[in-house]
Amino acid sequence: MTTTPETSGTLEPALSVRQVLTLERVLAGEPEVVAGASQLDRPVRWVHVAEAADVGVMLSGGEMVLTTGVLLAGDEDKQVEYIRSLHRAEAAAVVLGLGRAFPTPPDVMRRAAERCALPMVVLHRPFPFAELTEEVQSRLVRRKFAAVSLSEAVRTALTGLITAGAPLQRLLDEVAQHSACPVVVTNLAHRVLATAGERPAVDDVLRDWERIARQAGGSEGDGWIRAELGGRGERWGQIMLCGYRGDTAAGRLLADRAAEALVLHRMLGGGTAHSWEEESAQGLLTDLVSGVVPARQLLPRARAAGLPVNRRTFVPLVVRDGDPAQLDRMLRLLGLAGLVAELADGATAVLLSLARDQDAGVLTAHFAARLRTESGESVVAAAGPRTAWDDVPAGLREAQHVADAVADSSAVLDLPAVVRLKDVHLRGLIRLLRDDPHVQSFAERELDGLLCEPEEDLLAVLRTYLASGRNKSRTAQLHHVSRPALYRRLEAIQGRLGVDLDDFEQAASVHIALLAHDAQQS
Repeated sequence: MTTTPETSGTLEPALSVRQVLTLERVLAGEPEVVAGASQLDRPVRWVHVAEAADVGVMLSGGEMVLTTGVLLAGDEDKQVEYIRSLHRAEAAAVVLGLGRAFPTPPDVMRRAAERCALPMVVLHRPFPFAELTEEVQSRLVRRKFAAVSLSEAVRTALTGLITAGAPLQRLLDEVAQHSACPVVVTNLAHRVLATAGERPAVDDVLRDWERIARQAGGSEGDGWIRAELGGRGERWGQIMLCGYRGDTAAGRLLADRAAEALVLHRMLGGGTAHSWEEESAQGLLTDLVSGVVPARQLLPRARAAGLPVNRRTFVPLVVRDGDPAQLDRMLRLLGLAGLVAELADGATAVLLSLARDQDAGVLTAHFAARLRTESGESVVAAAGPRTAWDDVPAGLREAQHVADAVADSSAVLDLPAVVRLKDVHLRGLIRLLRDDPHVQSFAERELDGLLCEPEEDLLAVLRTYLASGRNKSRTAQLHHVSRPALYRRLEAIQGRLGVDLDDFEQAASVHIALLAHDAQQS
């Protein structure tokens, strides 16, 4: 969506007392700050002309009060009570026009205002209050209209995205576009579930996330604006605008609209806090595996996602056809810190983060054994432990390679619960070389007799026969055929390929070609 200045979310900050005093019409009155000079950045919500001594009862806070003091002249007690009344009402400032009532700044009012830290301004030249009221009120009305327009524009855009079935990230990108600052969604433990915004700015926020989370996001005066996520009496997270530079009121509206959209997104089946946590882990682990983003740049995201990273041992694992929810639940049951995410092609990555004094091999084996007990034939592919974060991407790729190498062999080979690079032998090497043109030509040349007129049954028999170490009895048993029937099929295979499978070198050549063919197909 293309934004306009009125709907970009970066509205100018609300008018402050200091800014009002710089307006051309006010400067014509020769303003002088006589008290509360340290409070000139207070926002002005409204301008109010009042002469009554008990003016405070008519205010609701944030007003700049204009007066000539005509009803206060000659009564110092009334002057002091006037200032105190404004202070109790949390007025933004008081502006006194000098004239018949007060030809010079009244010292009693000045001292009372200083004690209350209330900005007090005197105008040395006659000044029509109506002009100042008109100027400031029109500016404030325009700002309120712009804030409401922003709110409705954001609501409309987010509702349209939800109706179209957009994912969480698309909604957050829209919020970040309007706010022009990083947007962070967390659970109640301040664990980052999702982010949006310019990547360098987001990384700066995540790099300091431990301090930010500890302080609950800082104060809204510093541009940290939060809105709770939840409904039906249940809170489950929050959305935060980090370093919002526009008007605080507009920022609150924006955060509220974003929170409403996220709650609606969840209610309509767009996920839960836990599923958003999975998406966050998936994005992080996918980026680690791809290597497109340097590992060092991903460290703040890992830390903010709740993964311990300081002085840790990392164990990269990949489980073929694993259930991410089951794996995540198992980590929690075993008390292991880690991230779980589904990658492409049915592979689920698990990155364990262990204390340096924990035995990585024992804990990995325990995790794999527990998984095999619960899910039957699940095989965990593991890379060697990494003590440096920069080595984690290579470890994840190694584990993924091992998982790919055993994908086609788990049905016929007795694999350990934890499979490592040394366990995949020749199959692993062929997987690495499967895209090499020489290997592809070799496979086609060796298997041409079967591939030119493919018979899936003959290829399957050949695959089982070679994988079982040319064990005819085992092959016949696995294919549910008699020994004589198997012999006839082996003879047909040898005839088509022009090889003698009893010759070790010829059988090895065909076996390598078949491994390469299977690797290319998968």
